[in-house]
Amino acid sequence: MVYDIIIIGGGPGGLTAAIYGARSKLKTLVIEKGKIGGQAATTEEMENYPGFFNGTTGPALTKRMEEHAKFFGAEFVKDEVKEIINDGFIKKISTRNGEYQAKAVIIATGAEPRVLGVKGEGALRGKGVSYCATCDADFFEDLDVVVVGNGDAAIEEAIYLTKFANKVSIIVIHDEGILDATPVIQERAYLNPKIEFIWNSVLEEIVGDGIVEGVKIKNLKTGEITDLEVNGVFIFVGTVPKTDFLKGVVELDPRGYILTNDLMETSVEGIYAVGDVRQKFLRQVVTACADGAIAAVAAEKYIHEEEMFREQVLEEEKPVSVLFWTPSSDECIQLVSEVERNFNKEKSKLVKVDTYRNLRIKNRYNVDNVPALLLFHNGQQVKRLENPEEILQFAKKIDL
Repeated sequence: MVYDIIIIGGGPGGLTAAIYGARSKLKTLVIEKGKIGGQAATTEEMENYPGFFNGTTGPALTKRMEEHAKFFGAEFVKDEVKEIINDGFIKKISTRNGEYQAKAVIIATGAEPRVLGVKGEGALRGKGVSYCATCDADFFEDLDVVVVGNGDAAIEEAIYLTKFANKVSIIVIHDEGILDATPVIQERAYLNPKIEFIWNSVLEEIVGDGIVEGVKIKNLKTGEITDLEVNGVFIFVGTVPKTDFLKGVVELDPRGYILTNDLMETSVEGIYAVGDVRQKFLRQVVTACADGAIAAVAAEKYIHEEEMFREQVLEEEKPVSVLFWTPSSDECIQLVSEVERNFNKEKSKLVKVDTYRNLRIKNRYNVDNVPALLLFHNGQQVKRLENPEEILQFAKKIDL
């Protein structure tokens, strides 16, 4: 079986792509190796998703997304993707349990926060341990929190937290006065009365019974371990995109994130990337959903464009004259009319391609100026004409 779209990853971006794909009557499959919902499913409370001013939970929101996708006919399978094999229009997806085929692939595997691995971190994740101040800061209004990390992201997030928290303690591994953040960000932090720095130290343990109640901090010079009562722990030591299986398949940036354009297209035709796995400015549920919608619509257009051209041109036994034109040009409109009236249908089939609606095909065959006529035979381009008079004369005679 060949699916129209296979989505790798069941987070908000992947689920939104599934909704849009299935609703467009495309045969859609979501492959997720773990729990549906991605990182969002680990967030106990969510107040910044549009329409939920009274709050919702990550699991509840992503469950509704899953149900929405299934309502329109999207299929789900629990499996782990090992490799994407790009054999042209039909892509092969090799998994732990078998192989799938699709005309378009949407990668939504996400990125996960780099964890410290300290005791209590996993057990209290989403219960006071957070990796996103933008997501969770308002839950700690007038409370004390600690921040782990000293780069730009960590210090900026700590400054953001001061809008809500009573006190923000930043645990820094370096000697006093040394931060990895840029000087301008450092200065803002030093001037903030709510921020306190704990130098030469690392987070040793997060403690609490069901929720965060405190931390143990180890001084690297003395070895002394200090207890600090806090209500939240924010960890900012980077994120790790889940793209190991994509190396050599699509173009990645130096950190491993997938490079895409505004249509979520990767460096490979028919492969898209959405959500946290791609290089982007803001990683939030709402932006992942936007990515998913864009990718699914772009994939639908890609499939339609490719299938049309393959069926009408590349797989046609008879020679095919492809006339590239645009309705925004009076010259093109007039020429199309004359070609249709004078075309020799016995020798060739005529296919008109609107370059505005079929930009990918236009670019593939380097059609920079219209009108242009390309003659195909047995799937190969054998003639190219760009002069209107020559196009009209050829249409009458079809000189092969």
